[in-house]
Amino acid sequence: MTSAVLLDFYGTLAHAKAWGPTRQEVLAKRGFDVPDEVVANWRDDAVDGNEHVEHSVDADTYRAWERARMRSFVEACGVGPDDADLLVEEMYTATKSFDLLAYPEVPAVLEELRARDVTLAVCSNWDWHLEERMAEPGLDHLVDVMVTSAQAGARKPHPRIFEHTLERCGVSDPTDVVFVGDSWGPDVEGPLSMGMRPVHVWRPEWDGEREAPPPITDGIVRLPDISGLVHLV
Repeated sequence: MTSAVLLDFYGTLAHAKAWGPTRQEVLAKRGFDVPDEVVANWRDDAVDGNEHVEHSVDADTYRAWERARMRSFVEACGVGPDDADLLVEEMYTATKSFDLLAYPEVPAVLEELRARDVTLAVCSNWDWHLEERMAEPGLDHLVDVMVTSAQAGARKPHPRIFEHTLERCGVSDPTDVVFVGDSWGPDVEGPLSMGMRPVHVWRPEWDGEREAPPPITDGIVRLPDISGLVHLV
């Protein structure tokens, strides 16, 4: 029996149809280069699995931490104090500038699962305001719970965010839960270690330029989109 389905957000339910400038582009516009080692160290997934409870007290505290991390990034690129504040402001605005679309099958699948009285939750490595981003592609009313790493104080695959999401769903037995996502470590290995049943989403038409995913192992299902969930739940 499946009591709840937990889903990643970006890359699983929705994708960007347009992005603002990257951090590198913001810096280049001002005449600064970003060394390759800085790019590697400051990739978003470089902090996956980290706990940051002290920065997740409220939205303002988390936003201040985001800006402080960006300031450390620009300083690592050789930006001096006279330019740092301006660049942080430009970068922060750029990172929040994108338009989202739901993948074509997503609304109907979520509606079908809700009709079966399955609790649906989004569990995402995301900032404080996931509700607004879920509303943009019209998905906010199709799930029961939304949890982000910003709110939970830890990024997937840290156990804290999974525990927080299960608690919000009122689920005590993780073996009754399916977790669906497109990232191997955060969305497959993490949920599996908690006892949940992972479903790895690999969309060939969207993910063709990404590195090929690891081979499937026992207990893991891989789907080309989430439509197959209606036969697994």
